[in-house]
Amino acid sequence: MSKDYQVAALWIGGSLSYLEQLCLKSFVDAGQHVKLYSYEPIDNAPEGIEMADANEVLSQENFLRHGRTNSPALHSDLFRYHLLAQNDRTIWADTDAYCVKPFETPNGHFYSWESADGINGGVLGLPRDSEALGQLLEFTTDEYAIPEWYGEAYRRELEEKKAAGTPVHAGEQPWGVWGPHALTHFLKKTGESRYAMPIWGLYPFEYSERALMLRPGYDWQSHIKDDTYSIHFYGRRMRARLLDKFDGVPKPRSLIGQLVKKHGIDPAAAPLRRHGKPEADTDADD
Repeated sequence: MSKDYQVAALWIGGSLSYLEQLCLKSFVDAGQHVKLYSYEPIDNAPEGIEMADANEVLSQENFLRHGRTNSPALHSDLFRYHLLAQNDRTIWADTDAYCVKPFETPNGHFYSWESADGINGGVLGLPRDSEALGQLLEFTTDEYAIPEWYGEAYRRELEEKKAAGTPVHAGEQPWGVWGPHALTHFLKKTGESRYAMPIWGLYPFEYSERALMLRPGYDWQSHIKDDTYSIHFYGRRMRARLLDKFDGVPKPRSLIGQLVKKHGIDPAAAPLRRHGKPEADTDADD
């Protein structure tokens, strides 16, 4: 069944680092077709990756960024919703999502809880006729839309500013407004949250545990269950920690150190680069 689903990703920002190479190659090595979209040429994608023009899905015009972090996360959120609406049998994956085993789903739904009350869209599959997907697309057509999910006080504040002629753009609203927060809201609203996998399905290392993936000798397999499909590396946070604590190269006995060796990835050939604030990931909901 896994061969029937392709994995699609978007990369914004020039050449890949070894972390993105590792994640993309993990899908190829698992036998899954990978389509990597970009707005400019990428010269160091792993072999076996199909390259595609991101403009085919969503034009680069009116490129949206988050105001505080300058992150392209808003555009990335919008891109994945349009991608899923335009393509059958496709699962979105951020380029910091490592494939543990091939992605497959009997009904098109493929996502998991990342906490007790939140669903992350770092890996996301939705059928084209998903009610939640339709509502996500409708909500994101208005860059000044007022979200329902941040409480009555914040909603009133935005309504007052809109009435005064100074509406608040999505880029000035809380980080994640079009991403995991909107996704969780609409999946719960439509009842499609019932399809969400448990946390360990896609986020076996929770955000607070991300440093464990760099700890030499740590028993990382204790986090992996039979129904774990992916490990999320938490994007810029992981890159920043690698650069700050390990000179950009994982220790050989750490989880990431073992994985780059397993997949034949050379960190020296595609070194990490800083891209600004840790909150501002080019592809993930961090």
